[in-house]
Order: sequence, then C-alpha cells, then structure tokens
Amino acid sequence: MSAIWKPHVVVAALIEQDGRFLMVEETTDEGVQYNQPAGHLEANESLIQAVVREALEETAHQFVPEALLGIYRWRAPPHPYPLPLAGEGDIASLRDTQPRRDRVYLRFAFTGRVSGFDPALPLDAGILRALWMTPAEIDALKPQHRSPLVAQCIADYQAGRRYPLDV
Repeated sequence: MSAIWKPHVVVAALIEQDGRFLMVEETTDEGVQYNQPAGHLEANESLIQAVVREALEETAHQFVPEALLGIYRWRAPPHPYPLPLAGEGDIASLRDTQPRRDRVYLRFAFTGRVSGFDPALPLDAGILRALWMTPAEIDALKPQHRSPLVAQCIADYQAGRRYPLDV
C-alpha cells in the first residue's frame, strides 16, 4: 500500500492600501524572508476564518476578505542533504522541524482591506515585523521571498484577478 499524499493547505492575505502591500518579515530556516501574511489552515475552520486569523496573528491588522485572488500550487525544493528515515536515530525527529522542504503547498490567496489595527497584540513567533511596502520594494527583495508565490500573487492582483468569495 502506498503512502497517502497530502498537500499542505495555506492561506494568504494580499492587502493593498495607498499603493503599498502589507507584508511580514520573518525568520525561517533559510534566514530572514518576506511574505504576505499567511499560514496553515487549522482543523475546524474555513479558509476565510483561517486567513482572517493569520493576518491578525502575523500583523495585528484586522483583515476583511473581499475576494479570492487565486489558488496556487508550489513545491518547495528538496533538502540540500538527505533526511534520515524514521527509526534511524534521534536525527529522524528533525524531519517535522523542516516544514518547507520538499513539500507541496496549496495556497488560497485572498484580497481585501484592513478594518482595524491593534499595536498591543503580540505577533506570531518568528514574525519580526509587519510592514507596508511598495511593489518596487517587494520586487527588490525577491531573493528573500518565502516562495515564488509572493511575487505571483502581487502580479495577479495588479492584473485585476478576483473571484467571488462564494466560489
């Protein structure tokens, strides 16, 4: 019997205000990287609930989704070194601490607006700061994007791509 393949479902908030996009600067296994507010879908929540929660946890901004930007698939590159198989000693437990490598992600990206900001809210672990950036500033940091989907979502947003939330 073969293993069951399960992609990792993530949500992302693409928020533009006055020509700037809300981004997060975060620490990762690959160093400091930039991303839209994004994270994993949790059990018993809808995609919309997840993106609202993730935006708040990562930026302290209250996000109101208005449209689905798109559904994206991305495979993170494999590890630069082979990971041990289960049962090969203590190092095997590292497999789950390397979440981005050699996994497939399904990203549901939403556009919308912010309806509030609470500077007293602590940001998620690993988030260094939330910041508003111009498309040119984001493009200049392309080597530090969390994935190629950061730039793709901005391009799709700028091209006017939108789908109703009830799609």
